Amino acid sequence: MTATQEQEVGAARRRKEDAHLITGQTTWTDNIQLPGTVHAALLRSPMAHARVRVNVAAARNEPGVVAAYSGADLADELAELPSAWQVTPDWVAPEHKPLAVDEARYAGDAIAVVVADTRAHAVDALDAIEVDYDPLPVVLDMEQAIADGSPLVHTEAGTNVCFRYSDTFGDVDAAFANAPVRITRRFVQQRLVACAMEPRSVLVAPVPAAGEYTVWSSTQIPHFVRLFLAMLSGVPESRIRVIAPDVGGGFGSKLDIYAEELLALTLARKLGRPVKWTETRSEAFQATVHGRDQIQDLELAADADGRIRGLRVNLLADMGAYLQLLTPAIPLLGRAMFPGIYKMDAYEFGCVGVFTDKTPTDAYRGAGRPEATFAIERMLDELAAELHVDPLEMRRRNWIRHEEFPYAQIAGLTYDSGNYEAATARATELFDYDGLRAEQARRREAHDPVQLGIGVSTYTEMCGLAPSRWLGERGYAGGGWEAATVRVLPTGKVEAVIGTSPHGQGHVTTFSQLVADTLGVPFDDIEVIHGDTAAAPAGLDTYGSRSLAVGGVAVWRAAQRVLGKAKTLAAHLLEVSEDDLEFSGGNFAVRGTPGATKSIQEVAFAAFAAHSMPDGFEPTLSADFVLEPDDFSFPHGTHLCAAEVDTETGRVTIRSYVAVDDVGKVVNPMIVEGQVHGGLAQGIAQALHEGARYDADGNLTTGTMVDYTPPTAADLPSFTLDRTETPSTNNPLGVKGVGEAGTIASTPAVVNAVVDALRPFGVADVPMPCTPENVWRALHEAQGGAA
Repeated sequence: MTATQEQEVGAARRRKEDAHLITGQTTWTDNIQLPGTVHAALLRSPMAHARVRVNVAAARNEPGVVAAYSGADLADELAELPSAWQVTPDWVAPEHKPLAVDEARYAGDAIAVVVADTRAHAVDALDAIEVDYDPLPVVLDMEQAIADGSPLVHTEAGTNVCFRYSDTFGDVDAAFANAPVRITRRFVQQRLVACAMEPRSVLVAPVPAAGEYTVWSSTQIPHFVRLFLAMLSGVPESRIRVIAPDVGGGFGSKLDIYAEELLALTLARKLGRPVKWTETRSEAFQATVHGRDQIQDLELAADADGRIRGLRVNLLADMGAYLQLLTPAIPLLGRAMFPGIYKMDAYEFGCVGVFTDKTPTDAYRGAGRPEATFAIERMLDELAAELHVDPLEMRRRNWIRHEEFPYAQIAGLTYDSGNYEAATARATELFDYDGLRAEQARRREAHDPVQLGIGVSTYTEMCGLAPSRWLGERGYAGGGWEAATVRVLPTGKVEAVIGTSPHGQGHVTTFSQLVADTLGVPFDDIEVIHGDTAAAPAGLDTYGSRSLAVGGVAVWRAAQRVLGKAKTLAAHLLEVSEDDLEFSGGNFAVRGTPGATKSIQEVAFAAFAAHSMPDGFEPTLSADFVLEPDDFSFPHGTHLCAAEVDTETGRVTIRSYVAVDDVGKVVNPMIVEGQVHGGLAQGIAQALHEGARYDADGNLTTGTMVDYTPPTAADLPSFTLDRTETPSTNNPLGVKGVGEAGTIASTPAVVNAVVDALRPFGVADVPMPCTPENVWRALHEAQGGAA
């Protein structure tokens, strides 16, 4: 083995993961075939709210059926599903069984399960189940749900209010008193469906004699799945192994403990056979958690020159019918982000969590922070329009200047580093901001039916979720630490065992680059092990853009420990003091003594052989590290969008899009660009294309990709990307998060562009998604017509 001198961090390495993913050599959960596997299918309520009486007897006689159960049949064996974040002491957390026992509370609520020798037989047998539905009143609108006399989703709770939360920073009344400018707006964050490439799937294989279970699940959080399955089933955690194999996307929707995972474990335990369940795409629309769904009422006070005095935020957040793992916390994760990058004297935040007869909500890419960024960036544009000031100039008047970092912002966070001026200057240069403004003026003067709008979004976000103490202070049941192990094997190859679990982010490549530079070993000689609680028993998994800023730092720290051990042994083998050694390119060399060297691979073999060890040295070259992060990291950037809006048809076309992001130290620029591209696609999708809708009876009317329309590549522009770099001071690598940045920044940039195009017509807002119909209606209403 030979060491390498090449610098890996900063290199645009192609992902190690891609070869098997793009050649069909993947191991999705549904691909796994075990002898004797039986297949589960769920009967889901077609009614949004009804009492149910379920009889599965006839289904048990259908071809291939092994077992069939109603919710009542399994009521004593199935624990309640967990919600791990108690956001207020008096929150309401209704019982949530994997199978509804006597009442279905949303269309898609599972009420029975059939297990059969094939998936087709299980699905066919669902038709034989007899169900009496007694319809109950449905409540879908959040404002109606909290009004007096509203139908109740959970009668036993006596209320549709899950929680009421409020915070005040500074003297809000004083900030608003006699303010020359006061702006009040309402924005709606529509409900979204994650639409991951791979629907959810779970396979549980029992070893009945040993009482052991192996669980394969298309999850973002294998360690949490193991923990909660043990807690909910009574099976010791040591006897549950959870594997997240190749996972085809998650976007937060697989950051959950789902009914089907607990149900599959329970059925495998009862039947003594492997049990598999894989959802259909139609089930995914109904039964996988939805995202967003907020009503935002905002009020901003400013001086006559546009300096922000104060901000009031009041949210209604739709929980859906039940609380999933993080449901009530999602809107509150944006609490500290509503002020954005701006200075202000006072800030007031309030949020009411509301139950409705709809699919539960939970994390969706960005999880609370996109909603906050959308609100403040839309309000900055509204303030600029009110005072007839350019939107970029309005932001310059209010943002935190680079020389003011670290900056304690109004909501209690301290931003460690940033340079909003530099990112914005680069973005405007690439965008030709002045040239586009001039073109916009010409089109307006010519009364062109296709108007040009320019949208601005200058954002920051909190990444690296999170310091454990911060989480604990806010009612979260878990922590924010992360674990890693690095070992140099006797052959000189390296294994890095990580506690984060990728589902498209490129962890294997990025962490290989970190380890290669630290230990001086070739990039291709590093294996990254993840997603298996037997191989990587400690970890807190992947969400909240924490993988690099927390998990990557843990890997680097473990590699540093390995390097320290290797130096001790190398000094012993070379019979010199450690202070006499230099390490470079994977080699330990004695200063001033040519030829007196040991490669780290030689040292690793010596550690394995253990023939000559310093006193107290542990054989083998490996080390663990569990990192407790000191604080969040705060990436930022400026996104600019030019959109053409046809005022006759309502059609919106993105003409150009520039994103300049600052994600701190970049390990792999190709992966960063890929993450930004994916984030932009999701943020633009919310702005222009996607939105879940229900009819008056609670039926999801956008339950297929004919009705719910994620954009294709043909619907998106080519993006112009660039970066500035202000390293984080909250971790030794200087890295920040990037996985959610594109989603957070892009939605307000696009909507601001659409509204900017239509302001001469009196339009101050277009509800998302800005479809041709919604744009046309906004224009028609602004001009006094009845939509």
